[in-house]
Amino acid sequence: MLDKIIIANRGEIALRILRASKELGIKTVAVHSTIDRKLKHVLLADEAICIGPAPSKKSYLNIPAIISAAEITGSVAIHPGYGFLSENADFAEQVERSGFVFVGPRSETIRLMGDKVSAINIMKKAGVPCIQGSNGPLKEDIDKNRAIASRISYPVIIKASGGGGGLGMRVVRNDQELNSLICITRAEAKANFDNDLVYMEKYLENPRHIEIQILADGQGNAIYLSERDCSIQRRHQKVVEEAPAPGIKEELRHLIGKRCVRACIEIGYRGAGTFEFLYENGEFFFIEMNTRIQVEHPVTEMVTGVDLVKEQLRIADRQPLSLHQHDIKVSGCAIECRINAEDSINFLPSSGKITRFHAPGGLGVRWESHIYTGYSVPSYYDPMIGKLICFGETRDIAIARMKNALAELIIDGIKTNINLQLKIMNNKNFQQGEVDTHFLERTLKI
Repeated sequence: MLDKIIIANRGEIALRILRASKELGIKTVAVHSTIDRKLKHVLLADEAICIGPAPSKKSYLNIPAIISAAEITGSVAIHPGYGFLSENADFAEQVERSGFVFVGPRSETIRLMGDKVSAINIMKKAGVPCIQGSNGPLKEDIDKNRAIASRISYPVIIKASGGGGGLGMRVVRNDQELNSLICITRAEAKANFDNDLVYMEKYLENPRHIEIQILADGQGNAIYLSERDCSIQRRHQKVVEEAPAPGIKEELRHLIGKRCVRACIEIGYRGAGTFEFLYENGEFFFIEMNTRIQVEHPVTEMVTGVDLVKEQLRIADRQPLSLHQHDIKVSGCAIECRINAEDSINFLPSSGKITRFHAPGGLGVRWESHIYTGYSVPSYYDPMIGKLICFGETRDIAIARMKNALAELIIDGIKTNINLQLKIMNNKNFQQGEVDTHFLERTLKI
């Protein structure tokens, strides 16, 4: 087993990686910014190294500093978590060239899947269903682009080929706005991803967002671990996730899962990954692949009993996949609520000192977070400060436990979205599994 790793992240995912590493007997090195020196994983790690000031560009995105930390401490691997450098192919490549193990896919795989156009073409070859689109990047030819839109039929959506995080997307409903919105999306893509290639797809009006979790060892073995429904979103950012997705027929679940496995084997995928789909009228349509551990991975762990972070570490150690598809049994239902340091009404971030904190408990309740009483939430990073996961033998039980857990959760001194999550849990449409990606804006007027 890898004997020492760098945890190149912060917050709850860094603590999650530390716990999994300790269970496997792996020593940990926490790299951190100056403002994060009192984070729980930093205090609990075997070693800790400051890699820069608070702004992420000078610390958690500082590739030379992270690799230097690995060299100084004699670490053999680097786990990127999610966000920051987790899907940065250049970072993965530099880690590999420096003689360290990158806990994740090979750099060429990340680069391949990071380009949405190439990813779609690969999925089509593997038999993964894809949405009707431009079949490549759009040229600067207005008439040709209008012809493509006419073939697909309006509404269409323009997407950045290198996009992510809800950026680089524009819905187009007619010929008159097509060219201007293509230009705007190109400019946004260049500014955010240093890649101005954009492509076109059919825009689905009321889809659900469903994703398939996979594990692959890069040695010809891969499995899928059920699916998650991540439809409840605000501005393309997930708010609530659950597994399994309500209302998906067993035969369709297995069909899509097997095709995702086939794609992983064909590209030699290594590590944990997620295939993201839009789902409408009983059909799946591939949109992208995330080549990292997901924020919402705990719901899959709860219904399958598989520790995904441990599996990441074993795969990074070049061990063949120890699980087979017939080992994966889905039981019950798990729901995750993201707890953010932000106002529930206007969604403005809320930084400051937590004056009182109480974590919920009880049967089937899991709290993943780095916060504690006296902890100061900084303004430099993502506002998510915790994840509340509740498991139940049925979906109704999971919802009931989540409502109780949210009511028990106390975080004073800052504003949070706990009230918003309670509204969602109490909503009849949610309770009946009747949601889509526009649920918040339509039902709760957000």
